[in-house]
Order: sequence, then C-alpha cells, then structure tokens
Amino acid sequence: MLRPGRWPLWAGLAFCVIFSARHAFAENEDIAALLAESGDLTTAPGPTPAVNLAYDPGYDSVSDYFSHWFERVDRAQAEQPHWMTPIITITPRLEEEVRWDQYWEHAPNGANIDNYDAGKGLELIPTETEELILGFPPYVTTGNIRHDAAGFADWPVFLFKQRLLSANEQNGNYILTVFFSGQAPIGIPRYTENAYVFTPTVAGGVGWGDFDVQATVGTPYPTDHLATIGAEVATNVTFQYHFLQYFWPEFSLTDIDFLSGERGGKNELFLFPGILFGRFQLYERIRMTAGFGYQFAVSPHAEYDPLTPTYTHAWIFSVRFPF
Repeated sequence: MLRPGRWPLWAGLAFCVIFSARHAFAENEDIAALLAESGDLTTAPGPTPAVNLAYDPGYDSVSDYFSHWFERVDRAQAEQPHWMTPIITITPRLEEEVRWDQYWEHAPNGANIDNYDAGKGLELIPTETEELILGFPPYVTTGNIRHDAAGFADWPVFLFKQRLLSANEQNGNYILTVFFSGQAPIGIPRYTENAYVFTPTVAGGVGWGDFDVQATVGTPYPTDHLATIGAEVATNVTFQYHFLQYFWPEFSLTDIDFLSGERGGKNELFLFPGILFGRFQLYERIRMTAGFGYQFAVSPHAEYDPLTPTYTHAWIFSVRFPF
C-alpha cells in the first residue's frame, strides 16, 4: 500500500521511467516516418557488413576485445547523459571507475559506527549497454557502547546493470536501466544477515539543462531467515544541479518500507543534502571526483524504535576515480 507521506518518491521514479520511455518511442516513430516518406523502406541505409575474421589465423578475439575496451566505454558513455553519480544512490548511468565511500553513523542506541568503503569497489563497462560492479567487503567498527565490535560485514559481491533506453543531452537527456545485485553472508556475527540477498532494481533519470533527477526502487530478497529479516522496498530520488563546471550539489530522499519480518509495517525516511566536486583531470583517462554530505532520519521509527537497523544520522564522504 502506498502511504501518503512517500508519494513524492514514487512520483519521481514513475516520472523518470515514463519520460524516458515516451521519448524513446517518439524517436522510433520519427525514424519510421522518415523511412516511410522515402517510399522504399528496403533502400534505407544500413550498417556496414562486418568482416568475418573467424578464418583469419592471426586473429585473437580475446586480445581484440580487450584492445578495444576503452573505445566501447567511450561509445557507451557518449550515448547517455553526463550527470554525476549521486552519493547516496546508484546511478542508472554506466560508469567505469574505482569508488570508495566512508560513513560515520550514529545509531539510535548511542553507538558510533564507522563503515569503511560501504561496499563500493570496481565498476566496469564490458559492453556498450552493460556495467558490472565488483564490490569490496565493507569493514565496520562500532564504539561508544558496552559491547564494541569490529570486523567485516556482508559482502556485496556484484551488481549488474542493463541499460534499456538512453539519450545524451543533445538527444533527449534521459536514461532507463535495470539492476541485479547479490550479497554474500561473510560478515562477523555482529554484522551479518546470515543469508544471501539478491536485489532487483529499476532506475531512471531525466534532465533539463544543468538540472537532473535520478531515481531508483529496489526490493532486497533474502534466501533464508525471511521471517526475521523480512522483505522491503527501498526507494531513492535525487535532485542534482551542475554549475561552474566542477560543482554538483544534490538533495536526496531515501525511503525504506519494511513489508514483513520483525520490522514489518515500519518505515524509515532519510534526507540528504550533499555536494560533489569534479571531474578533475589527473592523468590521461584518469579523473577524480569527491564529495560529502549529511544524511538524517525524519521518520519516528528511525529515532526511537530499537528494531530499526539503521542510523539516525551520518556524515558521508565519497571519492571516485573514473577512467
């Protein structure tokens, strides 16, 4: 059931999806109309036939694939908007970079939690419409309580992106992508769900000039302990603005709706003002982006409910090296 307090998040995501699909269909209709006016659809220009290299004894398909890697990356990114990846949510855009995030969190019980890396890692673009993220296991420390703890949390092993629709700033400025991610229960007892978790996600975005909106909605599904862990729907909408080449302020709303389990029927809503700086040229293809922000809970459960698993507020720092 959609609760009234969360309609802006769902409306933002729905708008991104509908806007992207509408523009893509309109472009297809325009192309068809132009071909129909020519009077002969069979004479429309087509792609140049590919040369069959299968019988060339000197041809190595693996070497050829990797030798043209960055050419594919450039083509993939030229066909999509050039917005910045938000700090809180995963962008629907395809990115090739190394990323590190740092969270300094404060829990409802007074604990201070430091999350090193937060599951980020290496992001690669193997094809012109796909991306693979290989996450690093986050290392977490908890202090300021009776039983302090430190160790690795569950490992977000991979996230796969399939871009469905996209257009750069000159051709519509929108994108629509689906994700699928997997998490392995390798964490110490304090920081593990004791179950593999798989998360399908839909993400979209639209832009107008220097302003853009990016949104995601996903449903983590644990393979075990469903009665206690439960199912949930996580939604994020991020508003972003770009000015003076290197400045990207943003404002995010993150909603977590617990559908079942020990927290079933509860809800958390977080707000996040932040800013990113970049992309700064370092060396050849290597650039750098860095940013920070402050996330805080505005829902009563996040402040007072002992079953709430997340934090009341956190400072977040992010650094990325696109290449």
